[in-house]
Amino acid sequence: MAFLCSRLTISFALFVLILGTANAQLSTNFYSSSCPKLLSTVKSTVQSAISKEARMGASLLRLFFHDCFVNGCDGSILLDDTSSFTGEKNANPNRNSARGFDVIDNIKSAVEKVCPGVVSCADILAITARDSVEILGGPTWNVKLGRRDAKTASQSAANNGIPAPTSNLNQLISRFSALGLSTKDLVALSGGHTIGQARCTNFRARIYNESNIDSSFASTRKSSCPQSSGSGDNNLAPLDLQTPTTFDNYYFRNLVQKKGLLHSDQQLYNGGSTDSIVRGYSTDQSSFSSDFASAMIKMGDISPLTGSNGEVRKNCRRVN
Repeated sequence: MAFLCSRLTISFALFVLILGTANAQLSTNFYSSSCPKLLSTVKSTVQSAISKEARMGASLLRLFFHDCFVNGCDGSILLDDTSSFTGEKNANPNRNSARGFDVIDNIKSAVEKVCPGVVSCADILAITARDSVEILGGPTWNVKLGRRDAKTASQSAANNGIPAPTSNLNQLISRFSALGLSTKDLVALSGGHTIGQARCTNFRARIYNESNIDSSFASTRKSSCPQSSGSGDNNLAPLDLQTPTTFDNYYFRNLVQKKGLLHSDQQLYNGGSTDSIVRGYSTDQSSFSSDFASAMIKMGDISPLTGSNGEVRKNCRRVN
């Protein structure tokens, strides 16, 4: 009898564990009853930020990328350094580069007013990325929600995990693959560079040293990016020369014309395995939009904290 009881207890415990795991999955209606005004609150704040500065849409999208590529989509990028804690903001890919943290603060404050203590900063990043793309003319998608916030961050993981602008194609494919993202996902997500800007320090070597670049395009970029390191390092150039604040497929058209700004961009169209995908997107914007939306959903699924893991931060910059 005792044996039977213990088996029943174990079976019930397993059932609860399985049920808890099932309940911990992300879903598009996670906050539908606990915070029904969430999506409209986030979108109006994102709209306001982009109205003030169109570039902000790209910066907010990039925050989500840089969050998800470091130990999953857990809001770790938002944590400030303290005397006893080193976060990710000063990692090489983020220092003097990642921006929009004040906008996330504003969104969090607005959300806290309508449903205090309910919505994670990690989920706010995911919604904000979608809204930024849509507001700038790109596709929309149903964002899966239910992430919780990390209590830790890792500067070393940020240094090693976020693909560098110097990456070659094999390095890019390998990094994305390690996170469960396909080569098609890599190319589609790289299309996020149809908006935003890059610093001279990240494209100097390409415009002065590389041969697979349109000469007039290189000349244009050299005018605001001096050859000597340390001079004009933070001068900006649009990743997409034609429509830097419109989410379209000009990024891919530029690659076909050898006008990719970053080395890692042009690697996608340089005689390798991704050339055909780039060509396809360059002539079919709807195909790109659809694949980008699908890839964003997949990226948002990278190692989320759910259920009783992590926390819901009151302030996105610090753990509770």
